[in-house]
Amino acid sequence: MLTRVPTPDGDPGKVPADMSDVEARLARIRGTAPVREHTARTIAALTTNPGCDRRAVLDAAGIDKQKLAGYVEFPVPSGQSPFAISRGNAFEAQVKADGCAGLLRLLGERLGLPVPEVSYADLAPAGTGASLDARHARTRELLAEAAAAGPDGGVLLDHPLLRLDVGGRAAYLEPDLIAVRLRGRFHVVEIKSFAVIDGQADGRKVAAAATQAAVYVLALRGLLAELGYGPETVADEVVLICPENFANQPTAALVDVRRQLTVLTRQLSRLARIGDLIATLPADLTFDLGAAGAQPEPGCGGGEHPPRFSDDSAVPGRPVVEVVGALHATRARYAPECLDACELAYFCRDEARGQTAALGRSVHDELGGVPDVAGVLDLAAGTRVPDPDQAEAAELLRLAARLRAESLASAL
Repeated sequence: MLTRVPTPDGDPGKVPADMSDVEARLARIRGTAPVREHTARTIAALTTNPGCDRRAVLDAAGIDKQKLAGYVEFPVPSGQSPFAISRGNAFEAQVKADGCAGLLRLLGERLGLPVPEVSYADLAPAGTGASLDARHARTRELLAEAAAAGPDGGVLLDHPLLRLDVGGRAAYLEPDLIAVRLRGRFHVVEIKSFAVIDGQADGRKVAAAATQAAVYVLALRGLLAELGYGPETVADEVVLICPENFANQPTAALVDVRRQLTVLTRQLSRLARIGDLIATLPADLTFDLGAAGAQPEPGCGGGEHPPRFSDDSAVPGRPVVEVVGALHATRARYAPECLDACELAYFCRDEARGQTAALGRSVHDELGGVPDVAGVLDLAAGTRVPDPDQAEAAELLRLAARLRAESLASAL
């Protein structure tokens, strides 16, 4: 895990001598802020826009993107409402009642899965002093016992703790449940509080749950690989538990996450090669919000980009214009889907204003990859000579413009 070791003079540009070059560079980029640890949700969000260099750099450096977005005056709405959290916790408690006895019946009756006789273990921390390493070690121990018992035995783990390498840092993950060896394989169980109405659920919510569950599958496969078991030991299908119709009775479905696993593996591999990406960035790039020596620009006392206060203290932070400049130094790949997955989406959307990419990938591709809206309008009006690779798109745009003009004329 990367940690920021303060230097005597407080210079965020200096790093411990025992760091590797990549770690040292990431530490400079992050500055004095603590490392933002990954969760299953943030790891799943990496798959939304895997081609975005800006997100790759910020995530690899462990930067708090929500705080950064607020600092540059593009704050994101807060997370789930307290009501939604309470409802989710109540439904999860209902599913796990009596040692998950109802869940085991559901797996057998609804999915037709052969459920062997299992033991139940709750690995939730008993107190605040519970060590993450100790919980992970206990999870590993119980999984080893279940794997050695073969398909006729197993354990139902409640609040297990897994570990996944994300850009060189260990991220601790806590899935809802890891089920016994159903059909000879382990299954990840994901409990969600969104409803299944007449056999149908919100497609976006199901996709988000599948991607999050894929993170757990990947971490579980990594742990079992350490014990000498292949990836086939963990099923490609996860068990999704949701309330059915307008009642609060749980229903179960198997969701295939092979596609999500492929995208997730590719993005994590990209983060592991982050050194190639950061080598192209300015050597002095940093997102430190309170960098030592940063002074307000002349006239920045209440102007467009006044200096901010770091960590709500009385010590002025960097001027907003400097932090915005650091963001502009990294290449973003904004798309409307980012609004659901990235804390910096509002900043990137404003930055992409006037670009066809901001209209969505499908629109951008249909416009022949012309980067800016003004260029599209010029091609449609015939006032711009298209490049050779834009000839077909330009012809279609001129046709669309002519048909629109004819339609408007006939309507008048």
